[in-house]
Parts: sequence; C-alpha cells; structure tokens
Amino acid sequence: MTERQIAIFKAIVDEFTRTAEPVGSKRLLDLLDFTCSSATIRNEMAALEEMGLLEKTHTSSGRIPSSKGYRFYVEHLMEKQLDEGVKHSLQAVFSERHYSMDEIVKKSCDILSQMTSLTSVVLGPDSKYQTLQHIQLVPLNERSAVAIFITDHGHTENKTFHFGEDVSVKDIKTCCDLLNDKLSGTPIGEVVNKMKEIQPLLASHVARHEVLFEAFVNAFMKFASDNVYCSGQSNMLYQPEFADIEKLKELMKMLEDSSLFRQIANHDGNVAIQIGGDNDLIQIDDVAVVSSKFKLNNEEQGELMIVGPTRMQYNRVVALMEYMSKVIEDLYREENQ
Repeated sequence: MTERQIAIFKAIVDEFTRTAEPVGSKRLLDLLDFTCSSATIRNEMAALEEMGLLEKTHTSSGRIPSSKGYRFYVEHLMEKQLDEGVKHSLQAVFSERHYSMDEIVKKSCDILSQMTSLTSVVLGPDSKYQTLQHIQLVPLNERSAVAIFITDHGHTENKTFHFGEDVSVKDIKTCCDLLNDKLSGTPIGEVVNKMKEIQPLLASHVARHEVLFEAFVNAFMKFASDNVYCSGQSNMLYQPEFADIEKLKELMKMLEDSSLFRQIANHDGNVAIQIGGDNDLIQIDDVAVVSSKFKLNNEEQGELMIVGPTRMQYNRVVALMEYMSKVIEDLYREENQ
C-alpha cells in the first residue's frame, strides 16, 4: 500500500466507525489533509477494494471496511486514544470507597459498557484451580445467617440462609464445622461430589440435614460455575448492524451463553489478532470481541471483553480496556499487600 492509500483507508475506517454510513469520494475530499481529485480517490478506493480491505454496499456508492480491513487497521494503523480526563474519572470512581474484588470487577464491566455504548463481559478467574479453604458462619438475626466460602486464593462466595424453628443456627454451625473438617483443601470442582460422600455423616449430626445439604450444594455449584458477568446487552439494540431482528436474536443468544465466552477467551475456532501485550481481537461473523487480560497473581487471571459490531472505535475501546485492566490489577495488589 502507498502512503496515499493508507491515508484514504484510515480515513474511511475512522469515518465509518463514527457515523455507520458508507464513505464516498466527495466526503473523503473533506477528510483528507492533502489535495487530489475525486477520480484519483475513486481509483484508490477501487484498488483497496481489490486488496480485500474495503467493501461496496448495495445502498451506496461509498465504501466500508471489510473484516480483513478491520484486522489490518487494528494490527498496523490503530493509534490508541484515552484522554487524561477519562483516567481521572475512573480513578475517582474507585477511590470513593473500599470495594471488594468482586465489586471492582463488576463495576469495571458496567463502566466499560457505559463508556463504549457496547456490551461488556468479564470472565473471573477459573475456580477449577482453587481449593476450598474455610467456611465461615455469620448470624444476621434469629432467623437468618450467611455462610461464607473462602478459597486458598482469597476468593469468596456466600449463601444466605433464612430458616424457621426447625432449622437452627446451631444446626447450620454444626454443618459448617463438619464441612470445614472434611472438605478443607478440596478442589472447588470436586466439592459437590465429596459432599455426597459425607452426607451420611451430616445425617447423624444434624437434625434437618436434607435442607442444609441441598442449600450448601447449591451454593457450591454456583461457586464452581463459570464466573461470567455481562453488562450493557441492551446497547446492541441501538447499533444499526443489528436492526435485523434475526441478527439481534443470534447476538442475544451468544451473550447468554457463558461457556461461549470461555471458548472465545481460548480463541477456539475464531480469528484472533494479538493487538499488543494481553489484548486480542476476535471476529465472529458481524460481531467483534476485543479482549484484555488482567492478572491477579502468578496463577490466576481474568479477562475483560467488549462485544459489538465489527464497526467499533477500536482505538478508544482498546485504550479504555487496557487502562481498566491496569486499574483492576493495581487495586487487587493494594488489597493484598
């Protein structure tokens, strides 16, 4: 590609991601910082189309970037942009009060969806690498208590118990003590099966063991399930690419499938582009997923994702995700010092 072709191509990508309207030669005359004729621009656009970087739409003589074009742009031409005002705003949000790690990650996800007007997803660390360390019981009042499950990596899950006279705080405490004794050090993924093995022991020590057994099993199953949080799904309703109801249905089905995001994180069957460092771009039909990993320690990492149409402002999205990942890592480091 010549320098002129690169300038024209970059102008088309930037304008189309901003307006969602195909870009024609007349519009490019206003956008380019050098002078040439409409005929020259049309010739260069035709050449970029032959390279597979641009596509012509049925409704306009203008061009739009192709999937290959977006990949080329992200790999070679993108200049990440994030102004200092945005950084200060993000820092202010998290300095307002002390958040738990779970709250920090979810709030980051919400902020990303608000600031990009797209859908954001966060994948928490995979619990299969963790073991149960301790179960702690916190009575709330005469009729309720919270059981808190803590892993060897310091992650927690809680289960609130509301009970009548037939299930006492004493029974729940006895159940907790037995589970601590028999399950401490057990990998999270094996806890439910091991609980079934010790069910007869619970039956011999706890009056209403069936109710408690089911409650604890459900809590552990939630703990062991994929730790996926999604925010801003409704933003997709306002993207012109998904005005087609069938396309929108397919996208919503994708957003509801937490296991799919684990597959995307591993790039199974997708085209992945390493944007730099821990960032990737994955394209699935008309949908683009930009991901950024954050490291909690040497063994664990999570992943932020932005899901949207292939027409997204990659320079801003990638910069925002990189910064948010750094914020999460810094806050986690502060919390564990």
